[in-house]
Amino acid sequence: MSQYRPSWLSFRRFAAFTTGVVLTLVMLGVYTAATGSGLACSAQWPLCDNGLLPQTIPSFIEWFHRLVAMIAGFLILGTALWSFSAGDRRTKTTATLAVVLLPLQISIGAVTVTLNGLLPRGYSPPTQGAHLVVALTIFTALVLTTLRAYRGWTRPPLRRVRDALVVALGLLPVAVVLSRVVPFVGYSPAAQAGFYGVALVVVAALVASVVWLAETPLARLRLPVGGALAAVFLALLLGRDLVFYTPIWRLVNAALFVVAGVLVGVVVWAVRRRDASPRVDPPGVSSD
Repeated sequence: MSQYRPSWLSFRRFAAFTTGVVLTLVMLGVYTAATGSGLACSAQWPLCDNGLLPQTIPSFIEWFHRLVAMIAGFLILGTALWSFSAGDRRTKTTATLAVVLLPLQISIGAVTVTLNGLLPRGYSPPTQGAHLVVALTIFTALVLTTLRAYRGWTRPPLRRVRDALVVALGLLPVAVVLSRVVPFVGYSPAAQAGFYGVALVVVAALVASVVWLAETPLARLRLPVGGALAAVFLALLLGRDLVFYTPIWRLVNAALFVVAGVLVGVVVWAVRRRDASPRVDPPGVSSD
């Protein structure tokens, strides 16, 4: 089959592109929900305005979200199928997990736009939370698939970890500014989409750090990085309307970002310290 595809199209590039499309889809889904466009297609799924095409701007937003979701679904399926000829066991497992979760995500998405008020706890905070959790799981599975596809890096793993953590540490303040924590920045639909886009890049960087740390003598640092990942994940949940956002919840949300930043900062310091330490060669071995 390789002779039928362009030389530049490799499995790892396809996996990375699929991951990027899913990140964009999450942002688009958040924007669609925040603008109230989720029910603009007259609570129909998969139809829209009694047909295949939208009739208003809000229904176009919902229709376009569905279109991108369909494209993303085919890309995820293609990544999984390709992994069986181009990937190892772990790559196949994570790619297959993303496909297995697709029907669940589609079903929850249909509930959010067709069963509002008709199904007990239909479009409600638990449904929104489940929709986001499944989306984040699919995204994480694709990040792991892409990381496995790019195995065999030339840069030392410790340098990769450091760079990924610096990216995460640099983007965390941006996520805070776009989040609900900062009261003087309106949590508009565009800000919400931007927050999730930035936060998902942070998630990807932290996942990469956990994977790459396993290849270094500092594998024990995966625990604090995992803690930072959990804090960001909880902050993402609070970014949706899952709770009545009181000052106490705002404080909890801010604390999650602080915890994530402190943990990442500590690990960056430890990695830099290890990377800067002089190399000690065994007796009789030259460093040249």
